[in-house]
Amino acid sequence: MQPLVETAYAKINLALHIRSRRTDGYHNLETLFAFVDAGDQLTASDADDLTLSISGPFAEKLQSERNNLVLRTAHLMRQHFRVQTGAILTLEKNLPVSSGIGGGSADAAATARLLNRLWGLGATDSELESLLAPLGADIPACIGSKTLIGLGTGTELTPVSADEFAGMSILLVNPRKPVSTAAVFSRWDGVDRGALSAGRPMATMLQGRNDLEPMAIAICPDIEEILAALRETLPLMARMSGSGATCFAVYQSMDARDAAQSTMNAAWWTLAGKLR
Repeated sequence: MQPLVETAYAKINLALHIRSRRTDGYHNLETLFAFVDAGDQLTASDADDLTLSISGPFAEKLQSERNNLVLRTAHLMRQHFRVQTGAILTLEKNLPVSSGIGGGSADAAATARLLNRLWGLGATDSELESLLAPLGADIPACIGSKTLIGLGTGTELTPVSADEFAGMSILLVNPRKPVSTAAVFSRWDGVDRGALSAGRPMATMLQGRNDLEPMAIAICPDIEEILAALRETLPLMARMSGSGATCFAVYQSMDARDAAQSTMNAAWWTLAGKLR
């Protein structure tokens, strides 16, 4: 039997509004999630035990983690669904680590989809979302990897029509420097700058913002340089994703996106793709 394959699609926060700080240390937010048609790659095949091997350009960042999100997801699913067998898992780590594009969360979600197929569990997306939410707030959105509005900590999800976004050209740029999500959120100034705009998703994206940009820039000034470089290419919009440091720009054509990619600093990581 050939190994089963899943893509861990890169997550983008097209807009991210922080509304309040919660007593449990988390934050109430409103975000417009979208997903790129590329990311990390996971494979799985039958085995008696659970094992994981990691390769790819960012594999070294995870080698020291004995129990990363992929293995934690696999063990949780095996325990929850009372599975008696294991799996040989491989992760090709193509996305930067701690970069604001849901790398670990996307990997966990792809692992869940993969093992759901391998073990014939028949679990629904909503079952997997509920099961894995305690492992990370972005994981539920990554299960289906579709355009969504996220409320609360990002786990209260409402699907939105992706017709306006599907196939749009997008360029991701990262300075190859990890940024701590906790450190960025801890610097939020507590000012509620308002809700996401209602109406069509395109308007929500264009009129939105990322409230974490100033805090992330204070930690990693390269973000400001990347945003300036992206805006010089005249995209529809450019913004930071999540807590950074990855930034993105949306273009009306692949030619415009590819031309923009060619102007980026060669030291930066880039990914040219399309929205799903």
